[in-house]
Amino acid sequence: MNQYDCIIVGSGINALVCAAILSKKGNKVLVLERNDRPGGCIRTDEITAPGFIHDVLSSWHPLFVTSPGYAELKQDLEKYGLEYCNSDSPTAVVLPDHSAFILKNSREQNINNMNALSDGDGDRYGAAMAELEQSLGLTFTLLGSELWRWSTLKIFLSALVKMGPFRLAQYFGGGLQPARAWLETTFRSNAVSACLAGWPSHAGIGPDAPSSALMAQVIAFTLEMVGCPVVKGGNYNIVRAFEQVIEANGGEVLVNADVTRVMTENGRATGVKTQAGTEYRGDKVICSVTPNQLYERLLDPADVPAAVAAQTREYRYGNGDMQIHLALSEPPQWRAPGLENVAITHITSGADAVSRAINEANCGLLPREATIVVGQPAALDPGRVPAGKGLLWIQLQECPRRIKGDAAGEIGTPEDGAWTGAVREAYADRIVSRLMHYIPNLGDSIIARTVLSPADLEAININLVGGDPYGGACSLDQSFLWRPLRALKNHATPVKNLYHIGASTHPGPGLGGGSGYLVANSL
Repeated sequence: MNQYDCIIVGSGINALVCAAILSKKGNKVLVLERNDRPGGCIRTDEITAPGFIHDVLSSWHPLFVTSPGYAELKQDLEKYGLEYCNSDSPTAVVLPDHSAFILKNSREQNINNMNALSDGDGDRYGAAMAELEQSLGLTFTLLGSELWRWSTLKIFLSALVKMGPFRLAQYFGGGLQPARAWLETTFRSNAVSACLAGWPSHAGIGPDAPSSALMAQVIAFTLEMVGCPVVKGGNYNIVRAFEQVIEANGGEVLVNADVTRVMTENGRATGVKTQAGTEYRGDKVICSVTPNQLYERLLDPADVPAAVAAQTREYRYGNGDMQIHLALSEPPQWRAPGLENVAITHITSGADAVSRAINEANCGLLPREATIVVGQPAALDPGRVPAGKGLLWIQLQECPRRIKGDAAGEIGTPEDGAWTGAVREAYADRIVSRLMHYIPNLGDSIIARTVLSPADLEAININLVGGDPYGGACSLDQSFLWRPLRALKNHATPVKNLYHIGASTHPGPGLGGGSGYLVANSL
């Protein structure tokens, strides 16, 4: 009776995209979620005070609205209520002297504004964007295709013929450039440089990492093109829309269904078994989990080749994430003009500060000067707060998973390195105190505050290992052809009819749904 064409374990954005596409193409699909609601990192709750609607974890959708999955499912999702709110000011930076730079969704305006800060900065930015546009097909093939596939190889061979080996080598060499090197050689204005320096972190890499310059450019291009949209009424409304698309096409979404085993016969996946003992049979099984969950928990060790088991043990996770949610009695009033309508503002003194904070977190330290990511979803979607009130969504991406100390020497840390409630609140105090220098009315307007440490995030979602929101470190050796493991190709596994999707797989993290789309269409 429990027989399906496709069983999907997990219900994050990749799983939902995959399930919606497969169900629309006539497959009987079952989505199983271990928590009490689907959505993975997509949660919306009144977690501070009544009437204040917070996106608890993820919030912003520039990657999704530019994704092929959205293009394929847009009409279906809108039919079931998906609607976006946006701003013409997707991002900005504020420096310690309260000067700011706002990136708009107009290339011409950005070039002019950059040139006004430092003559030539805008022209060099425009040249970099034009160069990116010339190779967009190749870049998005690299960032959004199954790389171990003849069709992808043909695209690169075609580029080799068209560009020649020297120009193609130049392209790949430029693609490996660290962001800090590109920023230092391109911009004289620290404000412009700082505005772009924090964005590679949203792709799980710092400004000193190979390919971070390419990510900074791709993200700037994307923000110019589509802004930084949020789902009207809260991020969770996209989950509701996906559920209805899946169910309208004969699929099912079950919650409180913790899958504990992928069942196999003769090296082939045949279904799954839940903690409650229920068995579901399926022709294909698709798991949106981390490599450790898949190869060390869900599969019998006998089904895991030695090389895969060894590389799974070596798989590394990135720094932890912290979320601070503030309910305010009035909208934030920034010292710097024009920031009241910006979607995401970074508070940092520049690329050096971003790099230093990441390095401190890498060493197990609470950063002295964290990069503060300040989201203002209510500025785009006023219905998220009572009339005349305000709300802030704050993200800190440079937190150690295990704490060895405090770079500022102010916060005492436990000997076992665990995140405690006391450490969490003390670190949040440091962040909010800094933020008050940029938003003078903040201190007197806070109605309620909720803070989620890396440990809290992992407790919410088992895939957020140590609070890492990106499914594993996105260093070069764990990206592209080698994500998640060197012993594997694309989204296949050593078990036939078992596939692996999610942030831990190519094309990596972000609310793009890329791996779910790729697997759905390959099937």
